[in-house]
Amino acid sequence: MLTVGKKFPEFKKKAVVSLEPGKEFDTITLKDIVNGKWTVFFWWPLDFTFVCPTEITSFNNYYDEFVNRDTNLFGASIDSEFVHLAWRNSDPNLKNLRFPMIADTSKSLSKKLGILEKENKIAYRATYIIDPEGVIQHVSVNGLNVGRNVSETLRLLDAFQNGGLVPCDWVPGEATL
Repeated sequence: MLTVGKKFPEFKKKAVVSLEPGKEFDTITLKDIVNGKWTVFFWWPLDFTFVCPTEITSFNNYYDEFVNRDTNLFGASIDSEFVHLAWRNSDPNLKNLRFPMIADTSKSLSKKLGILEKENKIAYRATYIIDPEGVIQHVSVNGLNVGRNVSETLRLLDAFQNGGLVPCDWVPGEATL
C-alpha cells in the first residue's frame, strides 16, 4: 500500500462535478488535487450500497470545514462516472454534493495506491491526507463494513496543518509540544 512520505500517484480520471445538464462531467488529474493546497481524498467501495452514502453525506456536511482549512476534498470509487451520476440523481442525500466523485473504472489508481480488496476487486474505505506538495501525510484504511469518522479526519488535518509536534489526544486549540 502506498503510504506516508510517498508522492500521491499521477492519474487522469473522469468525475461527476455537477448535476447541471451538459456540465455533469469533468476530467480530474493529480494537478487538480495538488494545487498548493492540502487535500483529503477518500474512497468508498461501491455506489448504491448501504454504508457508503452515510460517509459521502458526512464528508459533504463538513465541506465548509474543509474549505475553511484551505483544503480540497475529493471522493472516488471504482464505479463509472455514469453510475456516480445515476446514484446522485436517485439518492436525495447525494443531490447536493459539493465535491467531485471520481470514477476509477480501470482500477488503475486504486491499484497504484494498493487499496484494492483482492476477492471482489473493489477499493477499501481509504482516506488520504495529502500536503500541498503532493506527499501523503496520512492514510487510513477501513474494512468494507465500517464507516469513517469525518470529525477525526478534520482533527488530523488540523494537526498536520499545525506544523508542530502534536501530542496524543490533541484537539485544535490546545497547546502542542
